[in-house]
Amino acid sequence: MSTPLIGVSKSMLKIKELINHVANTCLNVLITGETGVGKEVVAQSLYTESNRSTQHFVKINCAALPETLLESELYGYEKGAFTGAHKKRPGKFQTADKGVLFLDEIGDMPLALQSKMLHVLQSGEFSPLGSDQDFKTDVWVIAATNHNLEEAIRAKTFREDLFYRLNIIKIEIPPLRQRKEDIPSLIEYYFRLYKTEYPNNMGSKPDAETLNRLCNYPWPGNVRQLQNCIKKQMVVNSWDKIFEELPSEHPQDIPQDISNPLAHESNLFHHNKETNDRMSIISEFVDLSTSSEKLFEDISLKKIKKLASDRVEKEVITFVLGRVGWNRSKAAKILKISYKTLLYKMSEFEVDPPVK
Repeated sequence: MSTPLIGVSKSMLKIKELINHVANTCLNVLITGETGVGKEVVAQSLYTESNRSTQHFVKINCAALPETLLESELYGYEKGAFTGAHKKRPGKFQTADKGVLFLDEIGDMPLALQSKMLHVLQSGEFSPLGSDQDFKTDVWVIAATNHNLEEAIRAKTFREDLFYRLNIIKIEIPPLRQRKEDIPSLIEYYFRLYKTEYPNNMGSKPDAETLNRLCNYPWPGNVRQLQNCIKKQMVVNSWDKIFEELPSEHPQDIPQDISNPLAHESNLFHHNKETNDRMSIISEFVDLSTSSEKLFEDISLKKIKKLASDRVEKEVITFVLGRVGWNRSKAAKILKISYKTLLYKMSEFEVDPPVK
């Protein structure tokens, strides 16, 4: 049984809404967020809400395995492919066929394997180690990372083309300290859950003062840290002891006063992580290095909406064409547009088949 997506905050409600919208599209999803925020829970929710929920949900942690073992786990191998390969073994892409493949910690995948991953995502084909035969796979790829992949691209530790292939739909999960209103619901859920797992527990739910203290703690380990604290409380039954052993509280991210944004030009987009994320999105469409007066002239919501819409259309068209082997007639039927419209959009967005 998978963990439900718990939360009543505005950000979590938006994530739930997005899951409902994309669950049956099978477009690649990239889930980002700090360690412990619940990236796998979101991946499981996507799977549960999709029409693939009767098929396999296969997870692999890209950071937990060395390069050679990760490759064999992903693609499988033939008997005798390497020392110790005593029998043929299918890989995760084969096991997850018609289902979901969850690539956890994708930001830690070695560069050498990223190239092969890109090929599979583009063509839907792979070769097991030691085999010269190509296999087709139909998997919905959901990836997750706690890394800033844009920074990794600049550092040349992550392929830009793979990033855009994975980042068709992006779901960013805010840290728990930015959605404190979710903490009471999470505490209630885990108390109910562990009451059955620890039937002899002595733990007590927090009173109003303790709950307020829990809500104001920054939770550097996010939901996973809170979850472990509830487990411990069920055994020791002492909130004082729980607080004594919590890591020292981190300073909160407090936005600066921007009541007069033109008076704080140098800090206009540098107040906290949430604002920096907005800056990353806005910077795709406007030049943030200009003066504030010019900047506000450039921020036209209608213009940015058109640019963002074009970008999403291009990604979806490229994705569908790649999955049908660049058969334009099939792609047009899937996209529910005319063949002529598809050709026009391919020309407009400069969508060209990969060079062989």
